[in-house]
Amino acid sequence: MLKSIKRDIQVVFERDPAARSILEVIFCYPGFHAILLHRVAHALWCRGFHFLGRFISHVSRFLTGIEIHPAAKIGEGFFIDHGMGVVIGETAEIGDNVTLYQGVTLGGTGKEKGKRHPTIGDNVIIAAGAKVLGSFRVGDNAKIGAGAVVLKEVPPNCTVVGVPGRVVACHGRRVDTVDLEHGDLPDPVEKMFKTLTERIERLEERLAELEREEDHAAATG
Repeated sequence: MLKSIKRDIQVVFERDPAARSILEVIFCYPGFHAILLHRVAHALWCRGFHFLGRFISHVSRFLTGIEIHPAAKIGEGFFIDHGMGVVIGETAEIGDNVTLYQGVTLGGTGKEKGKRHPTIGDNVIIAAGAKVLGSFRVGDNAKIGAGAVVLKEVPPNCTVVGVPGRVVACHGRRVDTVDLEHGDLPDPVEKMFKTLTERIERLEERLAELEREEDHAAATG
């Protein structure tokens, strides 16, 4: 447990440039509090103390704004930045060195029994407000953009954006180097609107040109 706590503190310094001291992390980081309480709740859940595990999870939700079901499996090096509104479902599985931002949901899509929440691979980054819904896998080193709604499997080393989520970069093709800068992910919707705007401007210029030619013809006719 002490080794896990030390690692959880170290992760904050690695991924949050605002962290200034160990005391600040221990007392002022809700993501750290949520992970610490989850490890306790998960240990109790696995030993059959389901009510106590759920109760600790509920207290953690009240204190941090982060809801993690005690049955969820979370690996080492997990980091939740800011964290308010994060929801992690009962059958979710999270690998090592995963980063979540505020408002992320790892949820299900219905009332089915059994495995109904996603499995997140190692070194995955899920940006603010993204929703990953269903019992599929998000591959290692994947990146999910802010506000994306992911409803199907994400291959390793790929970037997903949009609603519904679409793979826009994978295995070195169409990749802008993106790490924690989740605001720099490519946006195909924005690209489409930009293309339409440029086309409308060209059509307006052509229309204005035709009107000038018509006015000139009328004046000289």
